[in-house]
Amino acid sequence: AGEPSAASAGGVDVRFKERVRGVEKGEGAVYPAGDICSRCGLCDTYYVAKVKESCAFIGDGMSRIDSLEESVHGRGRDLTVQDEVHFGVYEHMAFAKLVPGVEGAQWTGIITTIACEMLRQGKVEAVVCVQSDPEDELSPMPVIATTEAEVVAARGVKPSLSPNLEVMQEVEARGIKRLLFIGVGCQVQALRSIEKYLTLDKLYVIGTNCTDNGPREGLETFLREASENPDQVKHYEFMQDYRVHLMYKDGQTCEKVPYFCLPADRLTEVIAPSCYSCFDYVNALADVVVGYMGVPFEGPDVPMTKHFQYVTVRNETGGEIWDMLRGTGRLVEEATARSGQREAFVGQTLETDDDVQLGLKKSNPLPRWVGNVLADLLEK
Repeated sequence: AGEPSAASAGGVDVRFKERVRGVEKGEGAVYPAGDICSRCGLCDTYYVAKVKESCAFIGDGMSRIDSLEESVHGRGRDLTVQDEVHFGVYEHMAFAKLVPGVEGAQWTGIITTIACEMLRQGKVEAVVCVQSDPEDELSPMPVIATTEAEVVAARGVKPSLSPNLEVMQEVEARGIKRLLFIGVGCQVQALRSIEKYLTLDKLYVIGTNCTDNGPREGLETFLREASENPDQVKHYEFMQDYRVHLMYKDGQTCEKVPYFCLPADRLTEVIAPSCYSCFDYVNALADVVVGYMGVPFEGPDVPMTKHFQYVTVRNETGGEIWDMLRGTGRLVEEATARSGQREAFVGQTLETDDDVQLGLKKSNPLPRWVGNVLADLLEK
């Protein structure tokens, strides 16, 4: 009868894994997507063989989301429902936070707690998440976490391009069958595209929103231009009060810089070309997505560590995850709300950004005190 066929992943031919090697890392490494590669990590593995059908920036790119939504969620988004047009397929949306939160988390620790609970309850054997490089706290280091301590060590956003998918080859080599993957839109799209080739029994995906990401050296530039103490910054977010909130390493100090005080023309290299080419801020193919930009600002006295975020539960698997989190007794949810008109402001922002990026206009950052007055007026 002979040996079993190498086409063993649910009848899908996976023999490429035996004959293909990933892109060799290094300063001169060349990736298939060229300058618009987001360094998601896929091409660092033998899955580079499937890059044409999975990369968010090659060929049909992100338009594949339309068909992938059908296969992942069981249906495409309903274009007659405004929230689905903007946020993607969902079964449940809410403003949410944990009380008490996770100590040391950037927000209240929703994703960290989900990952720990899934390990604790035996739903997964491992979690793909991102710790900090031991040599550089702001540099991302994807890991396969198998203990709660390893998950907790990954809490907080790492604001640089991160090759999360580079560990997927190791996941398979270690025989892991039940996995939680945490990642941003371009990573998740590539993962969903190769899901049929994986040797997993169950894949759970938690997504985060992602916008205006960039290389580590770009982060260095941004912090130097934005902060009075760039070496002290651990986390930052562009918050709803028209300010960048820069949280220091002491966990207490939060420097707040109005958007209008940033020298945009000196920050054109901060954002990666892939991010200018991305249309999946909402992470449409994850089971659950946790973000914050659509949440009403709770006021200057409410830090990120006590602030609501918004959550999108997209499918049955996402519902299982969310029900598990509810079971901790720490989850606080509120119904979502809609108010205001964003179109004019968004349009003006895009026009200004384009002019600066194309060199048609120089930015004129406002003095900090003027920027604060303007931010306060706009917030009201």
